[in-house]
Amino acid sequence: MQVLKFNHANVHQQLSPEQLVTATLNNNQGILNDTGALCINTGKFSGRSPDDKFIVDDELTSLNINWGGFNTKISKHHYQLLKAEVLNYLDNRIDIWYRKCYACAQPEYQLSLNVFNEYPSGNLFAYNMFLRPGDVEQDKVLSDWTIVQAPGFYADPVKHGTRSPNFSIISFADQTILIGGSGYTGEIKKSVFTVLNYILPANHHVLSMHCSANTGHNGDVALFFGLSGTGKTTLSTDPERKLIGDDEHGWNDEAVFNFEGGCYAKTIGLNEVSEPDIFAAIRAGALVENIVFKPGSNIIDFANNTLTENTRVSYPLNYIKNIAVPSIGNIPNTIFFLTCDASGVLPPVSKLNIAQAKYYFLSGYTSKIAGTEAGVTEPKPTFSACFGAPFLPLHPSVYADFLGKKLEQHKIQVWLVNTGWSGLPYREGKRISIKHTRAIISAALNGSLITQEFENFPIFNLAIPTTCPGVPQEILNPFNNEPGSKTFEHRVYDLAKRFDANFKQYENIVCQSILEGKPTFS
Repeated sequence: MQVLKFNHANVHQQLSPEQLVTATLNNNQGILNDTGALCINTGKFSGRSPDDKFIVDDELTSLNINWGGFNTKISKHHYQLLKAEVLNYLDNRIDIWYRKCYACAQPEYQLSLNVFNEYPSGNLFAYNMFLRPGDVEQDKVLSDWTIVQAPGFYADPVKHGTRSPNFSIISFADQTILIGGSGYTGEIKKSVFTVLNYILPANHHVLSMHCSANTGHNGDVALFFGLSGTGKTTLSTDPERKLIGDDEHGWNDEAVFNFEGGCYAKTIGLNEVSEPDIFAAIRAGALVENIVFKPGSNIIDFANNTLTENTRVSYPLNYIKNIAVPSIGNIPNTIFFLTCDASGVLPPVSKLNIAQAKYYFLSGYTSKIAGTEAGVTEPKPTFSACFGAPFLPLHPSVYADFLGKKLEQHKIQVWLVNTGWSGLPYREGKRISIKHTRAIISAALNGSLITQEFENFPIFNLAIPTTCPGVPQEILNPFNNEPGSKTFEHRVYDLAKRFDANFKQYENIVCQSILEGKPTFS
């Protein structure tokens, strides 16, 4: 694919982070904090808008995409009309910013990305989040994609076939991503993730995953599945283990590999004690979004959610001290499903058998964290298939089948870890502390958790440990944290019924053995 040509706009190519920061400051589009990080406001949108994401309905996608839900059709005509108008809009700017970067650390699957941004801060995000030219073997690129981000361009829904003025559109035939009407940079990374979630499973028999990953001193690898805000970045960034990546990975027959070259961490409530590596990464070159400063200073108030709960920072992987180079690891030994349970029902940790692992993966239960998506203002219980439904172009059962076969082949232990509330629900109880969740993760990884005595958690039939090193015994069973046991039993039953109702859509599609992992009501 040829790189787009512009006749009028001044196209700045491959600028350094320092140059992009300077351009942003000169345009009055950002300000530096006390550690030198660039802080911006992304405008109306401080989170993704999944209802405004489209895939072009064409000869490549018509029969292959799992249409409906998060996969909404847009016609080739509307796409081509929008593309022409977006490019014309950018060509009439004084300046635009371009860079070549890449996705996928595993050479044979690498995509070349030609990224065009209306604002220099968007181009800094691309520099931070994707692999840079020096990080990849450029002669092994699988295909070329173009990303065009124009926050100042607004669609006319009647004319352009969109739902609203903002949009994110993927054309697999044209190998192009168009983003308009939103300055939220997360739309860029999740669009690329959606592309890889189609290409890798469909064409290369590679499982694509919404998870973080790290590796220990002996080469053991852990995966952390979960939606945004459940702890993927926090828990995988561990000074005792090398970080492979914090959000998106592929798994072929031989290895796990990162899709990205950077991290995109939530910063709400960030503090140096509980998350020292992320805290230290907020320095020159990092891009911080939608934060508020402490009065009369340029010191970030990480507790302030005035603009959004979804405050974010992007930074290159090498801003973390302990990383795997390249971002590739062995076949996983341990898998964690991270769920933020706002209902307060699920235990802090449960040991899953293979049937349960398949069931909970396909269910993808969690709570959407406030601010991550437009309109979400407090934790909202949801089921997101494979812990990433908004980014799955294929039917969720495709990804679940992939994972199930790998679990059976490699005998991998899977743990369900609740990073939300346990015993008492949101607004009544306290969220499980990071300190205790880290202790659970450490015990699972060093082998001490599996040796503990386990008891059954009723209805869900989950095996929960009676003790865990570093964790108060009384919090391991949520029945101990709810003074009214009958009230808690009703909430357990209600959540189990939610699981059952959600899974009805899969019962005639999946292998019947998965149903052995579902809750029982007798």
